[in-house]
Amino acid sequence: MRSSIALKSMPAKQHSIQQAFQQPLTAPSWNADTLSRYNLRGPRYTSYPSANEFRDAYSPELYTQALTQARHSEDALSLYVHIPFCENICYYCACNKIVTRDRSKADIYLDYLYKEIDMIAQLLGTDREVKSLHFGGGTPTFLDHAQLTELVYQLAAKFTLSNSDEREFSIEIDPRTVHNDTLNLLRGLGFNRLSLGVQDFDHKVQKAVNRIQSFEHVSNLYSQARVTGFESISFDLIYGLPLQSSASFERTIDRVLDLMPDRISLYNYAHLPQKVPSQRSIDRMQLPSADEKLAMLCIAAEKLQANSYCYIGMDHFALASDEMSIAASTGRLQRSFQGYSVVHAPETIGLGVSAISSLADMYVQNHKVLDEYYTAIDKAMLPVARGLSLTSNDKIRRDVINQLISTLSLDKNAFQQRIGQNFDEYFQTAQQGLRQAEQDGLVKLSADAIVITETGRLLLRNICMLFDDYLPASTAQFSQTI
Repeated sequence: MRSSIALKSMPAKQHSIQQAFQQPLTAPSWNADTLSRYNLRGPRYTSYPSANEFRDAYSPELYTQALTQARHSEDALSLYVHIPFCENICYYCACNKIVTRDRSKADIYLDYLYKEIDMIAQLLGTDREVKSLHFGGGTPTFLDHAQLTELVYQLAAKFTLSNSDEREFSIEIDPRTVHNDTLNLLRGLGFNRLSLGVQDFDHKVQKAVNRIQSFEHVSNLYSQARVTGFESISFDLIYGLPLQSSASFERTIDRVLDLMPDRISLYNYAHLPQKVPSQRSIDRMQLPSADEKLAMLCIAAEKLQANSYCYIGMDHFALASDEMSIAASTGRLQRSFQGYSVVHAPETIGLGVSAISSLADMYVQNHKVLDEYYTAIDKAMLPVARGLSLTSNDKIRRDVINQLISTLSLDKNAFQQRIGQNFDEYFQTAQQGLRQAEQDGLVKLSADAIVITETGRLLLRNICMLFDDYLPASTAQFSQTI
């Protein structure tokens, strides 16, 4: 239920969190030295430790044991299903994908996916309610109507899918592949949230990244989604693409504001052609500078916040009336591999090629190569390729990073009560960086708390890096923070 929050009825801590999220984001006045010091490569912190720290040849037996233990949890569960197929290649995309127009490949894939679902369900049981479900890719709507229906049926047969209004059942949409009948089907299957891959409305930019879709088509699809009953619709946008400028991206933001989606994910393009072969088709000389990218972010943030959006942080904006903004302002926001969530489902089961699962004490990732995924399942083995068992230090640092991302603040006294150690002593190596961040206006420090400032939200990744025990190692595999 969407409602406003009365400040007078909120505890002091929640009041301060709400004030932090309601502060408007404006362009900081940084000199070149400050900008260069923070324009580093670093993780996006959809997990801690990041997936780059996962160990190869991780034992499926460890995952089996963890699933058996997880069946006794009373917490709700999150499911992520990866559909890797796309009809066309978008040059910027770093997702695990298979570009094909051969629809029979999806039938083969689904047969194997159902076998994985069955293995997971036997270990995990059916008692835990699934309150968060996300179909990602690739392009999930590469599947036809019969395939989508069968997939949801298989999930419902093996897991307890929630009927609650509080559930978040979402699916990523490539607007070029979806029409009105598909929207009706998805709504009938129980999905209540759509994520549309928009990226940019400028035709020159679209051509440069091989993803041409008109504003008119997206607008018509958006309108039909509202008629169909989708109350939560988000747009994915990317800044830093070839041929973008602050002026052209401002025009894209204006067109987005004509539609007013509930949520907006505003991602910084990561140009890593050594890791993503399709990005070699992008002319590096056409990419905007760090200064221009920062200008794009600030212009977008200023316009969005002037039009009823709250800046949640870490790439995300939401209308002030949206559940995500309310959860952020009351300290209930969650963080997962899919970004922010308002649903309390601390463990995620990833299904499909390359999918990542997050349990209390471990991360595991399925094989990224389709044939290797198939081979493992043919041997009646969970298709685990990599993973990481978390140490107590990992979990402590994960909680601190997630709290900073989700609440823009940290209570040192609460940390000491929970961990039994003094915060500043435990994170002694972070103190110099925190003092520098305070001097640069990114944080406010006191004996009791760390509070992220308006400017600090722009560099939240940099602040989290101070608590990352796996840095400084090679960061070449990460994107720039600006």
